[in-house]
Amino acid sequence: STQAEFVVCCKPNELCCLSDGNFCFPLKTATGDTIVSSKASAAVASQRAAKDSGKKCDQNREQENLVLAGVEIPEPVFFCTIEPPSLAKQADLDRALICLQREDPSLKVKIDPDSGQTILCGMGELHIDIIHDRIKREYKIETHLGPLQVAYRETISISASSADTLDRTVGSKRNLITAELSVRPWLGEGPVTKPLIEFSDVLQEQLSTEILDAVENGLNTSFLQGPLLNFPLQDVVVTLESLHVHPGTSMPMISACVSRCLQKALRRAGSQVLEPVMNLEITVDEDHLSVVLADLAQRRGSVQEIQSRQDNRVVLACVPLAEMMGYSTTLRTLASGMATFTLELSRYEAMTSQEQKMLFNKMTGVM
Repeated sequence: STQAEFVVCCKPNELCCLSDGNFCFPLKTATGDTIVSSKASAAVASQRAAKDSGKKCDQNREQENLVLAGVEIPEPVFFCTIEPPSLAKQADLDRALICLQREDPSLKVKIDPDSGQTILCGMGELHIDIIHDRIKREYKIETHLGPLQVAYRETISISASSADTLDRTVGSKRNLITAELSVRPWLGEGPVTKPLIEFSDVLQEQLSTEILDAVENGLNTSFLQGPLLNFPLQDVVVTLESLHVHPGTSMPMISACVSRCLQKALRRAGSQVLEPVMNLEITVDEDHLSVVLADLAQRRGSVQEIQSRQDNRVVLACVPLAEMMGYSTTLRTLASGMATFTLELSRYEAMTSQEQKMLFNKMTGVM
């Protein structure tokens, strides 16, 4: 029999074939998805994973949280707003962004809870520009980008605790929850961008899976916006000390109470802003080395090493990302086009009180 040929495009209801060595995946599969041979195999794998981790496994729940180890995608360090030319094009823009995220897991899209604006989060200025250009070329949508901003984060410096009670009647149904929790800085290897949640052994056994999920949802929601400048939180351990739930209380009310309780604890825990610090590598000729180094010093850069590579010098440095806005154009001017550079996220570092105050004034419009 003749070997089947790989077909790139198929018409609706048309049966297509793949040749040996090619792969076929379900519709809407995204980069980073875990593909299993059947639902039964996913259930077995989920039960084994739960057994290994010591967690309870609800066999009636879907296995959507089961994933295999994949490509590690770095967190975005830049973000900006994106707007369609008119409200009539918003749905088209949303669909385009969904498709682009399937292809590129490093692109994140979120909705600002206060303004309702669409936020693009990417790995750099060029990354955002490429996404903007692709939306125009491939999806025929003219969009407007807001100012590019650095993706800062927040954390805590001391331990703190809080308690909160939510008592609300909706219709004839009373929702009553009392929660008590504590927070402390994570001192292990990081960064950890999701809350590290601890339950007492008693709570772990007493609370149902649905309530535990509601608690986690509430904590995850609070982690999206810190108490200082509404940046995402990292490196925080949350311990749920006690939780009392009135019978008939809805799960969203539990999430809301726990979220509010966590916000109170965070405000007492010495919050501080973290800024992304980048590993910078510059390749420049000897004639322009001194002017490049002088410019780095003005950008709060710390030179780690200067190497020789053929007729050029390679500068290895660490620089806050906020100081690198528009650096491509600046370097081209300083070195007369005789230099190149690469940036890679190194770590998040606490800002000084003076730097934090300047950032606060800049973001709030205070001069």
